[in-house]
Amino acid sequence: MTTGSELAVWWREPGGDRPPAGWWTEVGEGSFRENEHRITGRHRLPGYVPDWAEDLFRVARAAFIADKYTRRAVARDRWTRRIRLSVPVAAYETWRGADTRLAALLQILTADLWEVELRPLVGHHVQEAMSDSEDVRAGEVSTLSGGLDSLSWAAVRARAGLSTPMLLVMFSEGNNLVGLQRRVYESVERLPGGRPLMLLEMSQTPSGQRLEPSSRTRGLLYAAGAVRAAAAHGVGTVHVPENGQLALNPPLTPARSAACSTRSVHPWTLARLNELIVAVAGSRRAVQVANPWAWMTKGEVCKAGSGAGLSVADLEATLSCGKSPTNYRGGPPNCGICFPCLVRRSGLLFAHEGDSTRYQDSPWSSEISVERRKNWRALQRWLLSPYTLSDVLTDVPLPPDTDPVAAFDLIMRGRGELTRLLGMAGEDAVAA
Repeated sequence: MTTGSELAVWWREPGGDRPPAGWWTEVGEGSFRENEHRITGRHRLPGYVPDWAEDLFRVARAAFIADKYTRRAVARDRWTRRIRLSVPVAAYETWRGADTRLAALLQILTADLWEVELRPLVGHHVQEAMSDSEDVRAGEVSTLSGGLDSLSWAAVRARAGLSTPMLLVMFSEGNNLVGLQRRVYESVERLPGGRPLMLLEMSQTPSGQRLEPSSRTRGLLYAAGAVRAAAAHGVGTVHVPENGQLALNPPLTPARSAACSTRSVHPWTLARLNELIVAVAGSRRAVQVANPWAWMTKGEVCKAGSGAGLSVADLEATLSCGKSPTNYRGGPPNCGICFPCLVRRSGLLFAHEGDSTRYQDSPWSSEISVERRKNWRALQRWLLSPYTLSDVLTDVPLPPDTDPVAAFDLIMRGRGELTRLLGMAGEDAVAA
């Protein structure tokens, strides 16, 4: 039961154990609008899913539901919540001690206070692999969100001259954007001379009313779903493509520090996730998650996608918006005024000298409210302020093997692209 900004969530598998006290909120498969077959995907897995990978996916689903079921608006500071999470795991012995790792990962993702309890799975049954007669296995696994970065990576790898299939894992949150995501996939599928493609479509739409609009755990859920598929295919790496500029995502203002800016593909997040996987899988040869665009700006990613054969129209038909997909009600899918949309605009301008994407709004338009121009104004102030090497380290720490000088250079290249966007917008836009 939710009390203010506090929530205790008990994930219960079908036929599993019930919570010991009435103040738990019981969640499970019924917390999603789709049936289990739609959630875990329609792609036929060629091998068994190891217990640790199935557990990771279950934990990520439970955290996602807990995130969506507690609104930040009721918190004292209108952001920080206290969430207690109890999830059953099949590989209970290997998950011992992982609760603190998991709580720390969730805290950096959401800026909330998490308490994680892992318990033995009751009534565990092994899910049989749904093998095709040809038992085709992928040689590579990558997420495909419908965004420009994941499309460009898929195109680059599709044209890599390899004969082994590439499995693209696509997630939808709400049915309104499925058509857009399918068209993005088809733009890779029709590239000449491309390698064989396989598609795993998964749906993760939470049920219920008045859900929390932010969703800082979405990236973890998507990565866990792709890891589950990779483990069944025997693939050792899952690629989660995000330009390094937004992966680092330096806050434009002090108020946007920590999880007020998305950190789902930040180098620190991926390092902690990979450490968790190694711990619960019991092997350093387990599946690892990597960001192939970690050292490229949005504009550089746009150029890479074009170099792989994508048209400008293909790139502009993608979704880059930071708004929740469940808020989409038709019309242009990109709002045009959030920070990810501003980075998108600057990247397309850098790569193609223009951007013909249809957006919902223009950040420099005098017809939108001051509140809706806040990202544009914050960007202006950030670009007019000095940025130093020490600023790279003041928000989320970098892993020990990440070069801060290289991260600083990446951010400065991205600032150059964004500065050009300000210049192209005109003097009226700067004054808005």
